[in-house]
Order: sequence, then C-alpha cells, then structure tokens
Amino acid sequence: MLSDECIFCQIIRGERPSRKVYETETIYAFHDINPQAPTHILIVPKKHIARLADITPEDAPLLGEMMVAAKTIAEQEGVSSGFRLVINSGREAGQSVFHVHLHLLGGRRMRWPPG
Repeated sequence: MLSDECIFCQIIRGERPSRKVYETETIYAFHDINPQAPTHILIVPKKHIARLADITPEDAPLLGEMMVAAKTIAEQEGVSSGFRLVINSGREAGQSVFHVHLHLLGGRRMRWPPG
C-alpha cells in the first residue's frame, strides 16, 4: 500500500516527475535528483515500507527483486564492472526519505570507508 504523504509513493503514482530507468510490477527505479556519483539510481519497492528496520520475513522476496533489479540496471547503465549499493535505515544512518530504497552508485572509483 502506498502512502499519500511519501514523495517516493507520489513518484511511483506519477504525481511527481522522475527520470525512470526501470519498472516492474513491484519495483520502480529512477535517477536521484542529487547524484553522489556519475550514475546514481534509486531502486524503490512499490510497497511502502518506511525503513529497512521495518521489514518482515514476507518482504524477503521483494528485497531479492531489488537486488536483481540493481544488477539489471547496472548492466543497462554501463557500470556493471563496479558499482556500490547502499541502504540507509533511520535518521542516524542518513535516511532522509522514509520509504525503503536502494542507492545504486557507479561511474567512478569508490572509496572505503564510505562514511
């Protein structure tokens, strides 16, 4: 179920613009409006889940679909030879939109530690 107030839910419903790169029945992916790398795609489940800390065992297949989507998108965007996936859960981790999402970052050399 989508949330009326959530910006990602609004994007999924087409109420806000986005630069879509991938969509299935359960996943929507689009370019981040504040990219942190040459390729920065947000991979969002169409089911509203506020934080990774809120997932249930029933959400495991959906999270797996997000990983498969990441692989497909990385290939599509030409960064499959090296990319980073990031999920922030909670304010202290840097989550700013409370709808689970996966950041796919690529197109440059990544450093470690990341944060």
